[in-house]
Amino acid sequence: MSSAKRATVYFEPEIHRALRLKAATSDKSISDMVNDAVKLTLAEDAEDLEAFEKRGREPNLDFGQFVKALKRRGKL
Repeated sequence: MSSAKRATVYFEPEIHRALRLKAATSDKSISDMVNDAVKLTLAEDAEDLEAFEKRGREPNLDFGQFVKALKRRGKL
């Protein structure tokens, strides 16, 4: 028996139709496609969080001071 949990998800009619058509042409269930999409989104979120943690150690720059420095150096 599968350990999958059941949930009710409401789709806009156009989205549901697109999912049904894609499921029919890809031999995948709508449930499998939604699970894949959610997994992909969560993986992207995990990557973003990791990047934020790495960048959290970087010093903060004041935007105004940065722009002034660019002007002093003739970059703007």
